[in-house]
Formats: sequence, structure tokens, C-alpha cells
Amino acid sequence: MHVADYVWYITVGVLLALLAFDVFIIGRRPHEPTTRESATAIAFYVGLAVVFGLGVWVFSGGQYAGEFFAGWLTEYSLSVDNLFIFLIIMSRFAVPRKYQQTALLIGIILALVFRGVFIAVGAAAINEFSWIFYLFGAFLVYTAIHLAKQGENDDDDYKENAVIRFAKKRLNATDEYNGVKLTVVKNGKRLVTPMAIVIIALGTTDLLFALDSIPAIYGLTQEPFLVFTANVFALMGLRQLYFLLGDLLRRLVYLSIGLSVVLAFIGVKLVLHAMHVNELPFINGGHHIEWAPEIPIWFSLGFIIVTLGITTVLSLRKSRISSAAEPAAEVEDVQDVQDEPAAESSDAKKA
Repeated sequence: MHVADYVWYITVGVLLALLAFDVFIIGRRPHEPTTRESATAIAFYVGLAVVFGLGVWVFSGGQYAGEFFAGWLTEYSLSVDNLFIFLIIMSRFAVPRKYQQTALLIGIILALVFRGVFIAVGAAAINEFSWIFYLFGAFLVYTAIHLAKQGENDDDDYKENAVIRFAKKRLNATDEYNGVKLTVVKNGKRLVTPMAIVIIALGTTDLLFALDSIPAIYGLTQEPFLVFTANVFALMGLRQLYFLLGDLLRRLVYLSIGLSVVLAFIGVKLVLHAMHVNELPFINGGHHIEWAPEIPIWFSLGFIIVTLGITTVLSLRKSRISSAAEPAAEVEDVQDVQDEPAAESSDAKKA
């Protein structure tokens, strides 16, 4: 795929301008976005991604358009899973709703920076070493197994990493928020606010997710232009999605399992590709393994759509069943409480 320099400049310029508008204009004052504001922003960003993908189809063909859509859907799903962790962090640190938007903006910017760094490193590694696909594939399969073992998305699954524990233990901190400021002066001593710890938590979470997302996208396309745009579009509108969906994020209980299937599939795809272009001397004498199939992008795109679709339907179905069961359990508890005095009265009469 040939992308002229001016196309790169225009694309990067437009995307950065959109991000700057979201950060410095829309998100400049701490507030909780309304449902209408969130829905409008998400529809705009998703529509923009679809239009971009169609533009790739028109100018570069269906193969590259399929790679973009497959990469965008995968990265978007990983971002939503990342958003679920953000939700837990906000809850754990009791971040006021009006300050959550600022924290989310910083988290999304950090995610973009980390992914940008890993995209550049990944592209350089792929150009120099074809065997890197073996490592990418093995890492994704390992990640898939780890996600599958976790099972359903649950708040209890979240464990604070070493960086967060160190910050909470070593930094002089206060329990009181000072708006969105990271520090506050009390009794002549500067202390960090809970917002600073939240930013550290979001940043380390972004770093871990970037390690997963970059091998995943390179398993679907090796075009740096598509890798970059798919990641940027996947991060756009996440702040509004957080406020629009709210507790619905918690209802996607099977998202991690669905992602584990997708990542395992991409991991196997990467290993097969590595075998197909193999140059390692201790594997097949350093020759390409011709029987290793190259999975077409249309199959990858279809597999990702079907897997994520089934994951979403099953998650919402289970959440609906669980929600229906809770009121019934509450009614039984109330009935038991009501029956106890009656039973005690009956026993008193007998006595």
C-alpha cells in the first residue's frame, strides 16, 4: 500500500486537530457529559472511521479496507475492555463524576502516546526481523490464555500493580480531591491528591494494554498507515462512551472471553505467517514453510465480527437473567422476614 507523504501529513493533522478539539475545547471544563452530547460524539467518531475505511476501499482496494476494519474493530474492543478497568479505577478511588472526564482525557492521551511508541518499535522490528512474528504470535496466545482463565469481567479481578502500590505507599498523599489538580499544599507541606494516584493507575493500565494491542494489530495488517489510523480511531469517543454506557460496561461480562478467542486467533495467524516467511535456520533449514496457510483478511474480519457479536449477545442475555433473578431473591428475603414474626406468634399461642 503506497501512501504519499502529503496523505500522511493531512491524516495526522486532521486526527490531531480532532483530538485537540476534544481535549482543549469540549473537555476544558470538568463536567459530566450529557447523554445527547455523548451519543452525538460517538456517532460522529464511529461514522468518521467507517467513512475513512470506505475511502481506503475506494483508493486502495478491498484488501486494505478489510485490514483497516479488522484492525479497528479489534483495537476498539481492546479499548472498551481497557475502559472497563478505567471504570473500576474510578470506583476504587471514588473519583467525583465531574472530575472523571479530565481523568479519562489524560488516560486516553497516555494510551495514544504509548501505542504510538509501540507502533514505531513494532514497525522497525518487523522490517529488520521476520521472526518477530513468532514472538508476537506466542505473546498473543499467552495473553489469550490469561484472559480466558480470568473468565467473566469482574471488579474483583482487578489487582493494583506494583507501581500503584509503590505510589500509594511512598508518596505523601491526602484523601481529599483538590479539583483536578495533582497536588495540594497543607500546613506548608505539598501533598499529592488522589487524582495523581488515579493518573498513575490509568497510565500503567494503558501501558499494559498497549503491549497487547500492537501485536494484535500487526497480526491483521503490516501497513503502518493502517496500524496508526486504526489505533487512533479506536481511542476516539471512548470518554463519551464511558459516560453513555455507564453500568452497561459492567454487563459485558464475557468481553474478556471473547477477546481471548480473537487474540488467540490472531496469535495463530501470526505464527502461520511467520512459518510462511520463515528464515530461522533451525526451523525447516531456514526455508519458507510452504504448507503454512495465509489466512485471508476477509476470513479474519468475519471471524472477529461474529466472535464479538456472540460475546455481546451472550453478555447482555446473562446480565438480563441476573437482573431478573435479583428482585425475585429480594422478594423471598422479605417474605422470610415477614414469616418469622408470624411463626413466633404461633409458637407463643401454643405455649
